[in-house]
Amino acid sequence: MTAQIRVLIADDHPVVRQGLRTFLDVQDDIEVVGEAADGTETVDRAASLTPDVILLDLKMPGLDGIGVLEELRARGITVRALILTSAAGAGPVAPAMAAGAVGYLYKDVDPEALVRAIRAAADGNVVLAPAAAGPFTGQAARRQDTRGAAALTRREREVLALLAHGRSNREIARILGVAEKTVKTHVSSVLTKLGVQDRTQAAVYAVRRGLAGG
Repeated sequence: MTAQIRVLIADDHPVVRQGLRTFLDVQDDIEVVGEAADGTETVDRAASLTPDVILLDLKMPGLDGIGVLEELRARGITVRALILTSAAGAGPVAPAMAAGAVGYLYKDVDPEALVRAIRAAADGNVVLAPAAAGPFTGQAARRQDTRGAAALTRREREVLALLAHGRSNREIARILGVAEKTVKTHVSSVLTKLGVQDRTQAAVYAVRRGLAGG
């Protein structure tokens, strides 16, 4: 049996929570374990229900989304928080990622893309909507040497593009028809050549510079 991804939906609008639950409940590998309507309730539910992933709105009564992330961290609650917001613009992206979010999506995301994002987040990957990537890179991205991308092999570019779309090493291995160990080697090489520290920065680098593909 496929391991279930336990999801907590945190949004102050009942219709949004119900819509998300209805769609996610039909996924074989996802189980909605609870809902929360405000920030304090979200933290409490995360502590008691131990979800793998939280779909977290930024604008909620009491603690907002970033406040929730900070409180989760302060209390040592380990969970993958995926921001799902209708907030216009990309201003909150950097604060949300700095506070511990592993992804940032807008509520107009395609439902199937949302499911892929949940799976990617649960598998330890970072998921950023293309429109959210720019501000997150900030000055660090501008300091990165553009020659790094030129040093990538064709296969490393393929790996980087898939990584930018939130694919796990396992998924990349299947898509490219190579061993997962080989993918890990490619990812390590990509990080080194791009001068970035982790998959988050590599994904943002790829989106920022048009290397993420379609």
